[in-house]
Amino acid sequence: MTATAIDGAAAVRAMVRPPTFPDREFRLAGGGGDHTDAFREAIDACHAAGGGRVVVPPGDYLTGPIRLRSGVDLHVSAGATVRFRREPAAYLPEVPTRWQGVELMGYSPFVYAYGERDIALTGGGTLDGRADDAHWWAWKPLEPADFALLERLVDEGVPPARRVFGDGYHLPPSFVQPYRCENVLISGVTLINSPFWQVHPVLCRNVTVTGVTARSHGHNNDGCNPESCDGVVIEDCHFDTGDDCVAIKAGRNADGRRLAVPCRNIVISDCTFADGHGGVTIGSEMSGGVEHVYASNLRMDSPNLWTCARFKTNSVRGGFIRDVHVTDVTVGRVRDQVLEIDFAYEEGDAGSFPPGVDGIHLRDWRVASTDAPWRLAGYPRGPIGTVTLTGIVIDAARSPAVARDVTDLRLTRVTVNGERLG
Repeated sequence: MTATAIDGAAAVRAMVRPPTFPDREFRLAGGGGDHTDAFREAIDACHAAGGGRVVVPPGDYLTGPIRLRSGVDLHVSAGATVRFRREPAAYLPEVPTRWQGVELMGYSPFVYAYGERDIALTGGGTLDGRADDAHWWAWKPLEPADFALLERLVDEGVPPARRVFGDGYHLPPSFVQPYRCENVLISGVTLINSPFWQVHPVLCRNVTVTGVTARSHGHNNDGCNPESCDGVVIEDCHFDTGDDCVAIKAGRNADGRRLAVPCRNIVISDCTFADGHGGVTIGSEMSGGVEHVYASNLRMDSPNLWTCARFKTNSVRGGFIRDVHVTDVTVGRVRDQVLEIDFAYEEGDAGSFPPGVDGIHLRDWRVASTDAPWRLAGYPRGPIGTVTLTGIVIDAARSPAVARDVTDLRLTRVTVNGERLG
């Protein structure tokens, strides 16, 4: 990493500290049947006592939504599996949430917190969303019409509290979503079979995601999506997903501009990436802007990983991406390209808010196999700014690099197919 990136990452780590909890323990009651009430009662008792740890012992537990409260560490022990009910009605009444960057009242995320501080989901256990082609993922063909209605309500100025998308609608909830929370820890758990985005902190401060395995291959099964957050550390995680592995977000279109809250001060380190659309991704919901991202010591390898570093936006989104550093990356196979910056994602150049993308830095990469080294495409009326590639070695690339409408592409010690390009 350069000195700038090292200093930036160190500053983020200095500001992000995992919460601590009183030495007080509550154990979830066992037994068969539905444990929704048992989770609620244990969490409420822990919170009322001043905080501590709610321990889920080894075993199987069926539940509806779990709501975390301030001062509570929900510890899912190794050997414990928490399985979530499949009936959408179990996730009502609706709660304030975000769906693809737009605020609404929707189905409760499976593990949810709103306006809390000092919360955690920890342990070596498994959370199974039990989504499959007959449950939650089956809504895929119905989502576009409902989301179009939601966006129309935004354009008409309907406030979020009146954008109610519960019974009869088909916008599945995130798996784990702290919303407007401060001091959040998610550590050690394995997430499988998610209905939608897996780890999705929204409008939070001071978030640590460590030692998490996100393994789910359904529609929109992104691994970890911090959205409009300030201070996030993602480390020692494994991603094997049906969509982007890590995707940094900041709201979508008019609703994202209404809130205008950037996602900033993000560290991603010592993670592994298998299947996914993108490894380290920013966008496409980035209307509030993304800045100060420091990713390092990453390993990526899968014929089903589309892109290693992926930046996607358009002139409907607007917003900015700046000061992004992705360094010390080892790549086995990647399907499409190592780096993609795409200004024509989804809607293309159909809006009045050309995005600003500048200060994208990749350094010290070793890549075994890819289709193209990079594909960069800005707008003639609003090109991509500075992109630096330093110390990049790509052993085998089947297609040439593409760079269109880029103001300043700098290549230093870049080798592709044995040929030195800069």
